[in-house]
Amino acid sequence: MTTGTWALDYFDGKTVLVSGGTSGIGLAIAGAFADAGAKVFATGVGKSELAAAQAEKPFIDFAELDVREDLAIDEFVNKLESLDVLVNCAGIIRRGDEHDPDVFAEVVDVNLTGTMRLCTACRPLLARRGGAILNTASVLSFLGGSLVPGYSASKGGIAQLTRSLAIAYAPEEIRVNAIAPGWIETPLTNALREDHARNSAILGRTPMGRWGRPDDLTGAALFLCSPLAGFITGAILPVDGGYLSV
Repeated sequence: MTTGTWALDYFDGKTVLVSGGTSGIGLAIAGAFADAGAKVFATGVGKSELAAAQAEKPFIDFAELDVREDLAIDEFVNKLESLDVLVNCAGIIRRGDEHDPDVFAEVVDVNLTGTMRLCTACRPLLARRGGAILNTASVLSFLGGSLVPGYSASKGGIAQLTRSLAIAYAPEEIRVNAIAPGWIETPLTNALREDHARNSAILGRTPMGRWGRPDDLTGAALFLCSPLAGFITGAILPVDGGYLSV
């Protein structure tokens, strides 16, 4: 396997599940795995978002799935014949409202507990294939967010969950890693990009001087789920334009 052809050589014929795969980072990662030859299932919520994603990437199998619903997750996973990669991208943010304990709990339930639900449900299938899990952390896994305590707590939890499951799943040859996106152009960051002061502050701290794009995450995702990262597990890889280096 050469470094020039590793993605196509490895992922051809593999099965990949991407939660939160109907928009933003999740959709970009789902598309990258499909382009590399994998059979990709991508899930999300909202019929209009699902329809738009299906129209954009008709070669992916999209389905509605709420990661808060244990029974729905089990029913979905039980229909899969095999699974090589699980990518957890499902997430929400409620900027400014997360100091309300109920809203806080909702954000943590989707972002953190939802990830754990899918990891648990997919573990038996992944163990059969020596598969890989890729979680979605954040620069806010390392930094606080005054307006988003629920989101920040959930992403800090993702980092620790990733490390913990990496240890627990290693005997089954399942590797568990995470990407930690910086400030990426997605629907979740529209409000920040439209806020001149906040946008300027983010760009001023980012050495590369721009917002990231969803496609900026795809190389890291493919790498961490490939044999090139065969001795990497429990890692949290920032993809942030240098934001955490400042």
